[in-house]
Amino acid sequence: MRKTVAVAVGIASALTGLAVGYPVLARTACRTWGATAAEVERTMPGDDLLTDPTTVTTRAITIAAAPEQIWPWLVQMGPGRGGAYTYDWIENLMGLDMHSADSILPRFQQLAVGDVLPMGDSGPRMRVAVLEPARAMVLASDDGNWVWAFGLYPVAGGTRLVSRNRIVLPDSPLPARMLYLLFMEPGSLIMERKMLSGIAERAGHTEPASPEVTKDPGARSESQYSAAPAARTLDV
Repeated sequence: MRKTVAVAVGIASALTGLAVGYPVLARTACRTWGATAAEVERTMPGDDLLTDPTTVTTRAITIAAAPEQIWPWLVQMGPGRGGAYTYDWIENLMGLDMHSADSILPRFQQLAVGDVLPMGDSGPRMRVAVLEPARAMVLASDDGNWVWAFGLYPVAGGTRLVSRNRIVLPDSPLPARMLYLLFMEPGSLIMERKMLSGIAERAGHTEPASPEVTKDPGARSESQYSAAPAARTLDV
């Protein structure tokens, strides 16, 4: 009995320490890994699509490649497409059908505003809301609770790839919010850091995309995502 009580007290103490320490000591670093203060403050495409988020993360990496070399790797991302360049085994535990590609896949290069990338059978449907070639790609969930933006910013010696997530937890009780704060935010850093590094590694070893690479030689697979008329932005 005493041992059980001691274990319970130890777990409670650890959780309390985590709840108190993480927001004070580590949360800012977790949400802004790799990003400069200017990048965190910068307005990015898609910010206006979710104006009152519960949490915002802005993470970044420098890639020794031009925006045009990085862009094809972004465009082909998604379940059943080019994957997410992160830990596939973790993604697939959630049924996301992620298989990170190590080459540019021409059949997935013709992305358009309005196309939908389902995140598994029960996950959110991410719709392409903004698509500015070699500059910005923004995905927004149909339920309005998640906006994921990628920005490409040329710098000396390469490009800054900036990833911003704006997320709202609607009508969530305090325990659910604390669970997200203490576990999901750090978990998202692990996955996103791997993703950004994966894109950097791949793009840094590719030549600028040729017309043959950026054009789709065949029809798109409608089983992967739904098509919509080409446009520049999408109101959500």
